Amino acid sequence: MPVISVVIPVYNGEHTILNTIASIQEQTFSNFEIIVIDDGSTDGTVERVNTVQDPRLKVFSYSNGGLPVARNRGISRSTGEFITFIDADDLWTSDKLELQLAALRQHPEAGLVYSWTASMDEKGENFYPGISASYEGNVYPQLLLTNFIASGSNAMLRRDVIDAVGEFDAELRSCEDWEYWLRVAARWPFAVVRKPQVLYRQTSGAMSSKVEVMEKYYLMVLERAFAAAPPELHYLKNQSLAYEGQFVALVCLNRQASAEGAKIACQRLQKAIRLHPKILLQKKTQSLLVKLLLISLLSPEIATFVLQKISKIRANKKPSVA
Repeated sequence: MPVISVVIPVYNGEHTILNTIASIQEQTFSNFEIIVIDDGSTDGTVERVNTVQDPRLKVFSYSNGGLPVARNRGISRSTGEFITFIDADDLWTSDKLELQLAALRQHPEAGLVYSWTASMDEKGENFYPGISASYEGNVYPQLLLTNFIASGSNAMLRRDVIDAVGEFDAELRSCEDWEYWLRVAARWPFAVVRKPQVLYRQTSGAMSSKVEVMEKYYLMVLERAFAAAPPELHYLKNQSLAYEGQFVALVCLNRQASAEGAKIACQRLQKAIRLHPKILLQKKTQSLLVKLLLISLLSPEIATFVLQKISKIRANKKPSVA
């Protein structure tokens, strides 16, 4: 029986799925199973996955149910003592499973372990610093403020924790991972691997519809979380709402520095500053303000070109196991 079950939910991921699987196969810890949940793909995803010759790989196809449902289906098919997830366009460094498993074994009281995250561009060629939180133990207050785990491709959980917490919420079309981690954090301590091990792929596209969906579910999760939180933590709500505005502004400017994206980013950042003025002291907020200033002084096209050049100069090499 495998020690770890790796669940990959995928919908129309033919261009990235093989790279994702390869990053799992290259892990320094090898006693795992790979469970690919095809969520009703209409492209060549399944055909590409079926070219992989690995007895640890299992593929299951379903009609489209959405990301939370696909993760739940993966859990139901899994047999490992520990379960982790990776989206079909993200990557791991080769020591991700080894170090996360070691952290959970060193901290038997912990229900979940997470690592630091780095970002990569759409082509997987340039890599940038991501979220490097180091909260451990009782992380519930910090997780109420913001999803420092960053993505659904990060956490590893014990099976008994998942059995106790239940399934991902199928109603949520965004932020479903944050909502799940909050449920875990309310009952179990967390452990952390202080190293970037998760490579999150940033994609571009039409911002208005993405932001609308993201904000809807972000606020839904936030309201639900504070309704369930003890009264002594309710004072954190305005700060959490401010981080939501900052996050939306960041998404808008990172993915599409257009006039539309700048307008949305400016509105959300103003809201964030009103709710929590101290957010102005953060480097992230200051960087967003500089980007907005560039866009206001230059055309969106020129500003995008300048920002991309600056970003590439500051890009890092791919994180390694060293």
